[in-house]
Amino acid sequence: MVEQVGSRWPLIGRESELMAFEKAMGDRAVTRFIVCGAAGVGKSRLAEECLNRAVRAGLRGARATASAAAATVPLGAIAHLLSPAADLSHPPSAFAATAGHQQSRRIIWVDDLHLLDEASAVMLQQLADARAVRLIATLRSGQPISEAVQALCNSNGVHRINLTELNQLTVGLLLQAVLGGPIGRRTVRDLYEKSDGNILYLRELVVGALANRTLDNDGEIWELSENPEGTPRMVELIEARLSAVGHVGRQLLESLALCEPLSTADAQEIASPEILEKLVDSGLVQTAKDKRRISVQLAHPLYGEVLRSVIPFLRRRSLLMEQVKRIEARGSRRRDDMLRIAAWQLSGAGSADPVLIRQAAGLARHVHDYRQVSVLLESLPDAHHTISTRLLQGEALYEQGRPDESEDILSSAYDQTQVAPEKVAVNLVRTWNLFWGCGRVTEALAVNDRAKTDATDRQSQHILRINEGCMRTMSGQPDSGLLMLEELNSDIEEAPNVNIWLTGMLIRVAGLAFVGRTNEALKWSRLGYDAHRNLETNALFPHPAIHMISRVFALSNAGRLHDAIEVGENAFEDLVTARAPAQRVWITHQLGRAQWLAGHPKTAREWYAESAALARKINHKIALRPALAGLASCAAQLGDLSTARDLLEDLAKYPPGPHVLEEPLSWGWLLASSGELAQARRVFVEGAEAAQTRGHFVTESLLLFDAARMGGAKDATPRLVELARLCDGPLTDLHARFATSLAADDPEPLRSVSVDAEHMGADLLAAEAATLSVSAAKRRGRRTGANAVNHIETLTTRCQGARTPVLATAGAATLTAREREIALLAAAGTSSKGIADALHLSARTVDNHLTHAYAKLAVSSRRGLARALGHKP
Repeated sequence: MVEQVGSRWPLIGRESELMAFEKAMGDRAVTRFIVCGAAGVGKSRLAEECLNRAVRAGLRGARATASAAAATVPLGAIAHLLSPAADLSHPPSAFAATAGHQQSRRIIWVDDLHLLDEASAVMLQQLADARAVRLIATLRSGQPISEAVQALCNSNGVHRINLTELNQLTVGLLLQAVLGGPIGRRTVRDLYEKSDGNILYLRELVVGALANRTLDNDGEIWELSENPEGTPRMVELIEARLSAVGHVGRQLLESLALCEPLSTADAQEIASPEILEKLVDSGLVQTAKDKRRISVQLAHPLYGEVLRSVIPFLRRRSLLMEQVKRIEARGSRRRDDMLRIAAWQLSGAGSADPVLIRQAAGLARHVHDYRQVSVLLESLPDAHHTISTRLLQGEALYEQGRPDESEDILSSAYDQTQVAPEKVAVNLVRTWNLFWGCGRVTEALAVNDRAKTDATDRQSQHILRINEGCMRTMSGQPDSGLLMLEELNSDIEEAPNVNIWLTGMLIRVAGLAFVGRTNEALKWSRLGYDAHRNLETNALFPHPAIHMISRVFALSNAGRLHDAIEVGENAFEDLVTARAPAQRVWITHQLGRAQWLAGHPKTAREWYAESAALARKINHKIALRPALAGLASCAAQLGDLSTARDLLEDLAKYPPGPHVLEEPLSWGWLLASSGELAQARRVFVEGAEAAQTRGHFVTESLLLFDAARMGGAKDATPRLVELARLCDGPLTDLHARFATSLAADDPEPLRSVSVDAEHMGADLLAAEAATLSVSAAKRRGRRTGANAVNHIETLTTRCQGARTPVLATAGAATLTAREREIALLAAAGTSSKGIADALHLSARTVDNHLTHAYAKLAVSSRRGLARALGHKP
């Protein structure tokens, strides 16, 4: 794979430039097509493709590469392109011989035009002006060029393209094409930000990450496990660019690599304004304005990484200590100065003032830089630790996916303090770590009970009761949990603890969505988000977007799938920016679930895969199980049955989480995709009964609806109708209408369900309802127009290859429900005896149904039956 990725990359994201070239080639007045841009943006690759297209159009192609060496010899770059009869000692005759030889059918690609010698530039201009040749050239922006090259670029007949770096979307498409499979959105963003969209650097980052296995595929998706380092070639390329800046310029670049951003005042203490200006002009350094303050930083993220890798230790220490002195000399006025000074002192001298470390750790916590919190507090001697620093340390370990270490620190801290507010604060983080980090739900509840026993004041009891309500709601007891969460005041200003209020509001929304009270859920979700956004004090959660996790769940359960997906994708971007991996696990899961409900199993699979990969990376055990279940459901629905089985075998290794009651979806779809509809129905119905017992009414409706789709509509309809009354929002109502119409085999209500499902964004449900409507009409002897059939094809295309019993038998409209079920089992390779045992029928009855199915489908064998049903074993 490393060798494959290291070869030439596909040209993606340059379609408009290629169209511009083809248009220019169609214009006889255009003789020069010049591609300009910075190093590494893909100028040569684009020019190569342009040359190939010109050759395919009938021109004779040739190549020339300008270089510093060739520039020392007049006509050195293009001598091999001139006519054999050309007298190079006499340029006019050489031009005449070459012009006559070319006959206007030759196109020449000149790479690195800025390095072209003057004689070659003049000759090419003359040939182009005479229309003896046409040129494709690349020109690196920001480089000095000779007057001859300038004239070549600025004459009549020039079409100029300014090539820029790729955007993030295009980087994602390019990486998916290169790696041959889905790539995590966070990984795309990391590689995009690290490379800044520069194709050359992107390629070296990917090659390096593949070589050291920091970029790997878990069978579902490509993900980065840590910061990519690139390759030695990339280091050489960047070092070559940084090498010609002089001693003082290098010192400023090294100081920026270690301490950026620097104020302009600090930068000008290191280098003169003239040197700083030259560095800016050369594209190595850039300035940014933040209110009234102008700062200086490196122009590309990779410049700092390369510089840091080659700075000797003693020089590093000297540069860091010098910057510490500069900040201290001006009075450490900025809030983050304490954090920067402590970090530099630790890096440079190996130790720092304990008071400064504690202050810096608090600041790092404020910006949710948990890795830095750990680094700082691990350097703090035991004698200088307090309950507050241990709480910070335990929380940071929890956020980094180190729950066992966190429990050791937090349990010890709880036992060491007798101060009520401290005990409550430690208990909150400790129980969250046990519940979410370790997946030890029973122990988390027991620890909270102990804390309630220890607490004597009313305020502590209230906080701990809300905490218990959160855990019970998310562990399958929404009724009792929501009852406790009703104690939450709607005004965060009156809350005794900001973090428990925010947590309670987040979980309350999820709990209301579980029981189908989605309108209430959405109201509280908005209140929680707005309160968090306007919060001025330091909160546990890194970004208000965390409230969108529960909001996406509520929107999905309400049937507002378009809104759920849009809100979820925006929240995902916010949580990536906020460096919130634990929260990102859940938003990716909710996006997977929303796409699953929308009937888009491929997209859902990618989101679930990203959730699973991230959960593994940060050791988030309780989040991994629902991600694997979602993956299995998608794989089964896409016909990837072996993967689905493997995922479900892996499932039992992890503790059950808040979506455990939806796991029968994955088991049932595996059976359904194998043709075992009766067993699938049984799994769905048993799962629905368990959900009913726990009060998860939306989950119950989902499971019963799938049972109805598998031939159990008559049995499922009464409870689905009841659930539609218990739950608000159109989703459960649509489930009930679908089952009722299917049980009645009535085409008109089924068509109405299809229309409403499509409007909702539930494409698979819409496709199935439309298919069943057409089938029911045919069984009643009614004709269906071509428009209805075409619309079914449109809907089915949106479903990304989903394989369901309804769609699989779409061409078998005349089959009865029992014939369809038996035909699917037979197509999957099940013997008549096996079918009889599974459906509790006699073998003779099975064979009779198969005979009828053969006749209706005009086939004579099980193999023909499989083909007619579109079945792939």
